[in-house]
Amino acid sequence: MVKSENNYDAIGILGGTFDPVHFGHLRSALEVCLQLNLDHVRLLPCAEPPHRQATMASAEVRRLMLELAVKSVPQLIVDDRELQRDGPSFTVDTLLSLRQEFKDNPLFLILGTDAFRGLATWSRWQQILSLAHIVVVQRPDETLDLQEELQNWYQQNLAQTTDRYLAAGKIWPLTVTSLAISATQIRQDLLAANPVNFLLPESVIAVIEQLGLYRSNASDN
Repeated sequence: MVKSENNYDAIGILGGTFDPVHFGHLRSALEVCLQLNLDHVRLLPCAEPPHRQATMASAEVRRLMLELAVKSVPQLIVDDRELQRDGPSFTVDTLLSLRQEFKDNPLFLILGTDAFRGLATWSRWQQILSLAHIVVVQRPDETLDLQEELQNWYQQNLAQTTDRYLAAGKIWPLTVTSLAISATQIRQDLLAANPVNFLLPESVIAVIEQLGLYRSNASDN
């Protein structure tokens, strides 16, 4: 596994609403863990998403679905610190909290291309690289088209092989298996009583069915 020069384990961080968690989330997290040889990836369900409408499932239920989804995958860990905090779930606050706990560990914040393109709209976004690396996850056929300011920032901070032991500060583009699975589409399928098998873990489907989740109009996610 990747360790810093002081022998600290490297940790991945993947946040989101996970409303519900699906194989696109889980497979991407696992592949990043394997490609960067991380100790583990922490999955952080957000309480109040700053850039999206409110979640449909409660915080407790989304956490439960995540815990069931990763139960047999030791590389993936559920971290509910954002659910314990009042107000919107700003990534920089989460990274500050993680830095207090993991002072010298390399931290890798995992973002999809859409999230990365919108990074300049995030609260205190330019602080992020002082706290963690950023992993930009792309599908094999996907291009990363960025506005000029963000493109320049991306190029200036692009990681080199020798940067893998740093605690923070670099951008790592990675290609992962293309799984075009959307939580929005899953909710729409559930609303229409269409089967969602093979899109998300059966344990998560069982919770959805038992609690009758997503039977009203879905919000974007």
